[in-house]
Amino acid sequence: MMQAPLSEALAAARRHRALLRASEWSAALHDPACAYIVQEEVARELGWFDDGPPRYWKSGGPSRDAVLTHAPLPPEGVRGDGASFVDLRLHAPAIEAEVALRLREDVDAERAAALRDDEADALVDAMMVSIEVVDSRWLEGFDAPAPLRLADLQSHGALCLGHAVPYARRDWSRQRCVVTLGAGAPVERIGTHSLGDPAAVLPQWLRHATREGDVVPAGAVVTTGTWCGVLPARAGDAVRVAFEGIGEASLRL
Repeated sequence: MMQAPLSEALAAARRHRALLRASEWSAALHDPACAYIVQEEVARELGWFDDGPPRYWKSGGPSRDAVLTHAPLPPEGVRGDGASFVDLRLHAPAIEAEVALRLREDVDAERAAALRDDEADALVDAMMVSIEVVDSRWLEGFDAPAPLRLADLQSHGALCLGHAVPYARRDWSRQRCVVTLGAGAPVERIGTHSLGDPAAVLPQWLRHATREGDVVPAGAVVTTGTWCGVLPARAGDAVRVAFEGIGEASLRL
């Protein structure tokens, strides 16, 4: 089993801002379950959740028919609107524009197991614009094998959250998103969430997060998948993401 050495290597890579060669670890993981074990071991090694269960997550996938992937996010990388991430010295940053959802109540394994798709958003009290800063510990970046990327928190670098507004169901097929990145022209997308509704991640995410008996606490935030794909960025770029009718968030890399 190479999970323990991989966990140690990924933790060291995050600690020292280093890169690993995916080709040297291609045999380390055989399935997503192994990747999730590595996520947990890295979090334990770095002490991310010593004070309690994760309060920030990412979840998503290519379609409603797919098995979604999930990752708990280190709290020190979560910042508010207008934040600077210059101190992170990212390798090859990129941007994902997303809508994040906040839970109104605690959710345990029993509640998650019984959750129907059509009632999942009843658990949500607020939503906010989120900008995920994507970065990888793999030299190959997005060309690294999927299990290795999943073990690396799905290439998570940092997260910027805009101001929370009350949650309400919307016609997501008409939702407009505009991303301004550096001096480039604005990128506009309408109705491009891969699941058609950000709340669609909730059942699978909550079942995953409570699978070992943990409780996802009220106030936990999950970011739900990109509306604009992955947009390459550079150090020093100013980024602004606006979702019409929800709000906006901005950051500097």
